[in-house]
Order: sequence, then C-alpha cells, then structure tokens
Amino acid sequence: MRFRGRVLKDGKFWVIEVPILFAYTQGFTRKEAYEMIVDLVETMVDKPGFKAEVYPGKDGWFELGANDVGSLFALMLQRQRRKNGLTLADMAKRLGAKSRNAYARYEKGTSVPTIEKLGELLKAVSPNEEFVLIISES
Repeated sequence: MRFRGRVLKDGKFWVIEVPILFAYTQGFTRKEAYEMIVDLVETMVDKPGFKAEVYPGKDGWFELGANDVGSLFALMLQRQRRKNGLTLADMAKRLGAKSRNAYARYEKGTSVPTIEKLGELLKAVSPNEEFVLIISES
C-alpha cells in the first residue's frame, strides 16, 4: 500500500507533500524534495529498520511506500487523530472499545488492520472526511 503525494515548483524550491500524513517539506531540486519527504516520514515513524520509498509518477504526483506497511498505517492513524484533536481514550470511545489499548495497537503498528477495519478506524478518526483508494499508475 502506498500513499499519494504531490511535488511542485514554488519559486526556487520544490515543495512536497503527502496530505494523508500531513507531511510537508521542500528541497532545492525535485530529487532533494523526494529525499526530504523520505527522511521526514522515516523520522516521524522512528523505528529501527523502517525505510520509506518514493515512486515518482506523472505531472508532479508520486507515491510513498515503505518496507513496513503496519508502521506507515500507524503513522497515518496517529497523524489523523492528532489533526482532529482526539486522544486515545476518545478513539476507544468512538470505536466502542472498553480500553484505549484496543485502538493504540494500530497506532503502535503492532496490529495491521484489515481493509474493513481500516475503513472503520478512518471513519472514527475523521468522520467528516472521505478517503479514496486509487490504483497505482507505476
């Protein structure tokens, strides 16, 4: 699984973003911008052996993948939860769980959700947003 991102020239910089992760950075060249987004995501995950990778696409689009999908999903859930100002306890309540650990295991990357569970988690963490899966062009 990969997340879609965009890289655009803005003055003397290349601005790069992965919106679903709220990850934004820049570089002096497109190549440097790709390196910077990889470094940013790897730093945010902060897990030994975790490696992110950029798959350049067309018209400024790219995809970001990783060798550990569970950790990438964990980062996405964590960033979405924080964006919405929610605590782990809030998430447990929204999911009808008795313990926040039931949800926290997804944010820690110790459990990788099925596609159905991922839909449930995203609906709980961002109820006013729609998430769209697309087929990779690369």
